[in-house]
Amino acid sequence: MADKSFPMTAEGQQKLQAELEQLKTVKRQEVIARIKVARGFGDLSENSEYESAKDEQSVVETRISQIEEMLRYADVVDASNTDPDEVTIGKTVSFKEDGEDDEESYTIVGAAESDPSVGKISNDSPIAKALIGHKKGDSVEIETPGGSFSVVIVSVA
Repeated sequence: MADKSFPMTAEGQQKLQAELEQLKTVKRQEVIARIKVARGFGDLSENSEYESAKDEQSVVETRISQIEEMLRYADVVDASNTDPDEVTIGKTVSFKEDGEDDEESYTIVGAAESDPSVGKISNDSPIAKALIGHKKGDSVEIETPGGSFSVVIVSVA
């Protein structure tokens, strides 16, 4: 277990701590209240409200366990202690695909905080894996399940 780690930014760690607190203090209590109300409806074997509340309780408790494990083995990465031109977790990288004029920008974060819809990609994604360790101006070959392509790193912030 000691070799398990979850790389993340300080912001990602704070968000996970806030989610954990909300799940433990608010959501858990809401689910317990739903279970109590559902028990009052009678026969538990045919009580869909009870089954639904128990299912939700299972989801909440599983998520609490996941977050606790991620926080226990968190490896908080401080991007300010690295070369300013090197792509690392916590930095935003902009690049152009060979033959294209449009730049793409992504912030590389730990898997626990990735959200591609807002431009945050996991350090485990094929794009991030290819870019990490490279510097501004480097040409990088990226292998993805959809094929490979070359990019040039335009900026690292």
